[in-house]
Amino acid sequence: MKQRTPVVVNILIIIGLLIVFYYLFVQSYAFLASPYFWGTVVIGAILAYIHNSIGDLIENNKFKKLSAEEKAAYLAEKKVPFLKRMYESAFKKQSATEEKDILIDHGFDGIMELDNQLPKWWVGLFYFGTAFCIVYIAAYSFTDFAHPISEYEKEYKEQIASIAEYEKSQPPVTIETAKYSADNIADGKELFKTNCASCHKEDGSGGIGPNLTDNYWINQPEKTLFKNVFHMDWNGSPTNPAMRAFGKNGEVSGAEIEKIAAYVYHINQEQPPVTPAQGGAAPQGTEAHWEKE
Repeated sequence: MKQRTPVVVNILIIIGLLIVFYYLFVQSYAFLASPYFWGTVVIGAILAYIHNSIGDLIENNKFKKLSAEEKAAYLAEKKVPFLKRMYESAFKKQSATEEKDILIDHGFDGIMELDNQLPKWWVGLFYFGTAFCIVYIAAYSFTDFAHPISEYEKEYKEQIASIAEYEKSQPPVTIETAKYSADNIADGKELFKTNCASCHKEDGSGGIGPNLTDNYWINQPEKTLFKNVFHMDWNGSPTNPAMRAFGKNGEVSGAEIEKIAAYVYHINQEQPPVTPAQGGAAPQGTEAHWEKE
């Protein structure tokens, strides 16, 4: 008669399976604080105890039918701790007598076959893997679990929210605190297209507004090019109402102007100018002599 798994072990296995299954469908560990989860655990534990009690009745009935020797052997085996039994069933080798009892009466080239039972840990993993596969496929098919697009959208929203929260906690960017950074050029280019390209073209070569790629500027209130662009975007032009005060009007933030100024600095100082022969606007204003950033 085989030894049964202790009810405590069965309950631990049930709890582990419930955690896995809940996570597959909820996709977070928030369910650990839910009364529904713990209610399921309690129900599972009660069913495990009922199953164990029924097993005790069946075991007692079978035990009565054993011979005295079989009873003694069963009781001796029952005294062995569960974990030790599991270890021995997985790794203990049979004795010569035990091998003789499970030897199958056929072989080939001197190799004999034994009628070994599969280790319980292996059988347990097989059934767990099968159950997990079924639940995983169901979760993937009928919920958002493991869908790359859904996961991407969720993480994207979380990142946007964290960026917004970070920006709220940071002091606003002003002309005094603004600094040129090459990392802002790409974002500055997109902001420039949205807010400035209608007058200055997307490449800054000028049209309605002046050419921002050459070294001639109508307004030069600051000593450095980067600060000058920030000043003009924030305050607007005193000589041209079309160049309005984007920053003061609240159309763009100081952080966004910092990025726009980085892009204008890039196309003016780090790239060759777009000349009139190349389609750029003719120089306006006076030649600038900017200080280095």
